[in-house]
Amino acid sequence: MNCIIFILGLIIGSFINVCVYRIPREESISYPPSTCTTCGSRIKIYDLIPVVSYIMLKGRCRKCKEKISIRYPITELLTGILFLFIYLKFGNSYDTIKNIVLVVFVEIIAIIDFDTMEVYSSITYTAMAIGVLNIIIEKIVFHMHILTYLLGAAIPAAFIYIINKFSKGFGGGDIDVFIIIGLFLGANLSGLTLFFSIIIGAASAIILVISRKLSKKDAMPFVPYIFAAMLITLLWGEEIIDYYLKMIV
Repeated sequence: MNCIIFILGLIIGSFINVCVYRIPREESISYPPSTCTTCGSRIKIYDLIPVVSYIMLKGRCRKCKEKISIRYPITELLTGILFLFIYLKFGNSYDTIKNIVLVVFVEIIAIIDFDTMEVYSSITYTAMAIGVLNIIIEKIVFHMHILTYLLGAAIPAAFIYIINKFSKGFGGGDIDVFIIIGLFLGANLSGLTLFFSIIIGAASAIILVISRKLSKKDAMPFVPYIFAAMLITLLWGEEIIDYYLKMIV
């Protein structure tokens, strides 16, 4: 089963590459079939095997021989590994399904934000709608309290909104991403994600400024840091919360 989950992650990672390329260009993610971004030739199905095709083609288009970005196989591998980690932690459960869906959406948003400094409503609104569906399932099937998910969406988003009013350090898209995370993970894990994202983002900004790769006036995409923080929270958040609660008690 582990192998199947990993392969599924590779396949979805390939789909994420399509979304990342097409969404900013306002192109359909389902049609036309994949083409070379340089020469426009249609990519044959045997050249679409995640990671393997990149290796077999030596990182070049079969037709025009132009280099293919290394990020394509990296994204596929990353997604496969994340799928496997989530499955190993949550097993055959609904949590595995919902967390995989969350990771896919936020990964797409994070990569696009890294590339363009933009967060597109076409994907955030879709993710929010599925997040609302998750709340309904959690309530009806698992008898979970809706309030924890609503607070998980509202509190971090409100915090970012208030900070942004004074500092302009965040974008509206960052608020949307925290709403999505809250709708899937609830108040505790959403709040922990906010905490870790600020720490990771601040540390990265300091390093970039010191190394002169970023000036104090430059904007930087924040969703990649939210994504990194969310992964930490998703995989180890409950243990972190339990550890500190035991220290307090």
